[in-house]
Amino acid sequence: MRHNKKFNHLGRKKGHRVALLRNLSNALIEHKRINTTLAKAKALRLHIEPIVTKAKTDTSHSRRVVFSYLQSKEAVKELFGTIAGKIGDRPGGYTRIIKTGFRKGDGAELGMIEFVDFNEVYTNAKAGKSGGRRRRRKKSSAAAPATNQQEEE
Repeated sequence: MRHNKKFNHLGRKKGHRVALLRNLSNALIEHKRINTTLAKAKALRLHIEPIVTKAKTDTSHSRRVVFSYLQSKEAVKELFGTIAGKIGDRPGGYTRIIKTGFRKGDGAELGMIEFVDFNEVYTNAKAGKSGGRRRRRKKSSAAAPATNQQEEE
């Protein structure tokens, strides 16, 4: 039974799981996009989102808390510098997971996890679309010439 099991244990003991998530977090912060299995990507998203939220406030306390999770000065510097500067105004949802298929060897489902605001191709393509609902266009083009004809007579 899996009563009260809130997160994926990834088939590892606690120390191994913490080290794995720490290394994946450092790689994601350094490269802004990594390819991994879908289960690891989902676990990484749960791990990194609170860390990025903590990095939005640049105080020495928040730097120490983030360093306790990452254990890398370079990753902390990058997170509080470029990443927090670009996604500081976002209220959450800092990462995106895109499914990329299956691994040939064992059939594991693969995914790419990336920071949302760092994929310029994807954000520029989405910028042209409207974010709202689809609406029906009014038939004003046919009505407008009719009113113009009446005004001329």
